Parts: sequence; C-alpha cells; structure tokens
Amino acid sequence: MKRPVIIIISVVVLFVLLGTVATSMFSFGAPSAVDNRNFGFGGGGDAVEMAPVEEPAAAPAFDEFGEAVKSEESFSGSAQEAQERLVIENADLAIVVKDPKTRMAEISRLASDMGGYVVSSNLYQSFTNLGREVPEASIVIRVPSERLDEALTEIKEGAVDVDYENRSGQDVTSIYVDLQSQLKAKQAAEQKLLEIMDDASRAEDVLAIYLQVQSIQTEIEQLKGQIQYYEESAALSSISVRLIAEAGTQPIEVGPWRPEGAAKEAVEDLIRFVQNFAEFLIRFVIFTLPVLVLIAIPLFLVYLAGRAVFRRVNRSKAVVEEKDVESSE
Repeated sequence: MKRPVIIIISVVVLFVLLGTVATSMFSFGAPSAVDNRNFGFGGGGDAVEMAPVEEPAAAPAFDEFGEAVKSEESFSGSAQEAQERLVIENADLAIVVKDPKTRMAEISRLASDMGGYVVSSNLYQSFTNLGREVPEASIVIRVPSERLDEALTEIKEGAVDVDYENRSGQDVTSIYVDLQSQLKAKQAAEQKLLEIMDDASRAEDVLAIYLQVQSIQTEIEQLKGQIQYYEESAALSSISVRLIAEAGTQPIEVGPWRPEGAAKEAVEDLIRFVQNFAEFLIRFVIFTLPVLVLIAIPLFLVYLAGRAVFRRVNRSKAVVEEKDVESSE
C-alpha cells in the first residue's frame, strides 16, 4: 500500500520541478515590462530600453451618409481663429436742446449722410414743474459701426447739456461661427438627400426624402436669417436719443403774492359750489326721489304682508295655549 503512494508523490514532485525549470527558462530572455534593467550578478549588463507605447488614434466619425465628420472642437476653434471678432455696439443718450423738433430733423439727416437710416422717431408734449407745456422728442437711428464715435460727437455737438450717455457692446463671434457651422452641415445634408432622391425609384421613398428635404430647407432659411441679423446688427450700430427741451429743465420761479388773485379764486369757487348744489337739488327732486319712492312701495307692501302673517301665527298660537290651559283645569 505504501509503494503506490510513494510512486504517485514522486511523479507529482517530478512534474512540479520540470514545470518550474521550463518557466524560468522561458522568462529568462524576456525583458520585464516593469523594470527594464538586466539583473546580472555583476551588474554589467546593458539596460534594455522599452519603446514607448503609442495610444491608438481615435477612429474618425462618420455621418449618416458615410462621410467623415470633422471634430466640432477643432472646426469651431479653427473657424474662430479665421473669423474676425463680431461685436454689436449700441449707444443710448439724452441731451438737452433748445428746439427738440429741429434737432430731431438734424439727427435724421445725419443718419442718412452716414449711410444709415432712422428706425423710429416720436415728437410729443410734456409738462414742466410749473405746468407749462413743452415739446420733447425721441429718435432711434442706425449708423455704420465704424462711424459710431463720429455720430455721437455730431449728436452731442451744440447741445445745452448731456443728461446721460450709455454705450454697450456684445461679442457674438462664437454664436455667429456656430450658426455658420450648422448652416454648412444642413446644406451638405440637403445636397446628399437630393442625390438620394434622384436615385430613388419607389414613390414612397421619394415622398419621404422630399419631406426631409423640405424640413432641412426650412432650417437652412432660419439659420440664414439669424446669420443675416447678426451681420446687420454688427455692421450698423443703434443709437437711441432722447431730446429734452431746455425750457423743461428750468428751475421753479416763485412770483410775488397777489391777494386780489386769491380773493377772485375764492369767489369763483363759491359760485361753482352754489351751482353744483343747485344742480344736486334739481337732480334729487326730479330723478333720485321718484326712484326711491318706486323702490319703497313694493318693500312696504312686503312688510305689511309679513306683519299680517306674523300676527295671524301669534293669534293661532295664543288660542291653542288657552285651550290647553282649560283642558288641564
């Protein structure tokens, strides 16, 4: 019994030793991925340099038609570098002038001479602190953005005072570049769909592709409209001007006191009171009093009917109580 066990143990030990020797022989010549040094006893072995492992390049993306799509970040970055900054500049100011109507006409001519136009203009009347009526005006013009400073100087020239002035700018370059990128993508998709529709043979396919083309064309027109809006807004700056009359900015002047004027106003007020009181009495007698009588008559009749019913109920209740008393006695 002991001999088979000893044989089995010996065979197992032999296979283990052979496996260990084979493993050490195959791993001796292979350089280590962790440490690239040669571990000889003398240390004189040359170091084995490992070549850096390059990361695989990202696979190019393809659109629904099988064409390579350029990365959005690289496209927008390169587009913004090539695109000049697109800035929308606007100005808002209020000036005090002697004649708002004349000055508004001069600003309108200024806009036309500079190659711009008038967006809106409004002439109206306002009141001073003393209740005097004075004219005021407001006008909005658009002029080429490169002549904005010149236009503001011309508008403020000859003004009595500048009440306030505000100038603002908005950089829309990124929005503009993004809209152009979307437009190019939509136009490419439209062209591809048209080519597919030309090759389609079934009516159902042609109709489905035609509907997609119509949808894309609508989006293209919307993108073109937005692009045109930003281009025009950047090319022409808006100037909003409020024109205040010089008479409306004068301080309050207190004149001398006139007693005869106060007495005259008091007499006029008394006469108005007597007139209003007489009109009230006439209206009360002719209109209000008859209306009250007409309303009171049905109310009085309802009151009489209710009182009669109440008395009858009380009388019946008293008779019943007397009969109860007599029966109890």
